[in-house]
Amino acid sequence: MGAQIEKTAAVDPRAELGPNVRIGHFCVVGPDVKIGEGTVIEDHVTIKGHTSIGRDNHIFAGCVIGTHPQDKSYRGTNTRVEIGDGNTFRELCTVNRASEKEDGVTRVGDSNYFMTQSHIAHDCKLGDRIVAANNCMIGGHVHIGNDVTIAGGVGIHHFVSVGQLSFIGAMSTVLHDVPPYMIVEGANARPRCVNVVGLKRNDYPQDDINVLNQAFRLLYRARVGVDAARDELLSIGPIRPVLRHLFDHLEHTGGGRHGRGRDRRKAA
Repeated sequence: MGAQIEKTAAVDPRAELGPNVRIGHFCVVGPDVKIGEGTVIEDHVTIKGHTSIGRDNHIFAGCVIGTHPQDKSYRGTNTRVEIGDGNTFRELCTVNRASEKEDGVTRVGDSNYFMTQSHIAHDCKLGDRIVAANNCMIGGHVHIGNDVTIAGGVGIHHFVSVGQLSFIGAMSTVLHDVPPYMIVEGANARPRCVNVVGLKRNDYPQDDINVLNQAFRLLYRARVGVDAARDELLSIGPIRPVLRHLFDHLEHTGGGRHGRGRDRRKAA
């Protein structure tokens, strides 16, 4: 079945619409937009620029996707937005196209859920199965791993890396990289404990939870330092993959500035 387009929508005839795409009243879809099969676009949505949207997404009223980055140095090149399959963007979400400073792509993975007024800035790279509650602000060049939960009103500083299966508490200000598997919270968000609930929901074994709790106590309670904690935990086998992933992330963070590993990219 072909696309269903309401008469009040302004859809450029050059846009590529897959089967069973539905576009609501007063939408604007530009000429360089591709929308995959089964995606539903509710009323008053604007999709512009070189934007590719996959299958079975649901984009609610008032969203704006693919417009210029909020970057004063942007010079109008054909940077892109790439969105995967099965995502939900609730009312008034915004996704900006990339700047010219990296690879030219703002990318969102699969099966994510962005609640009302979430903002995804230029050059972000977001993984799969992320949940972002109302009014989340994700700054430019942020990388977020899979299965992350971001509570309401969170602000994430540009160039931050957020590790997989982490949880960011409501109203937090995230200035530094977020370690994987941890819960962070606060006006300057800090690790508070291991995300045990998230690990269990994703079927991680108890052995993984135990070693991550040991790592948390050494790193954030005893404060022995990353090198000492790594030496102590990795010297006793078997080495759990979650532990290796955690220390790889911390090493990446330590290689940057201001607690953000990707600030090296900013300097470049």
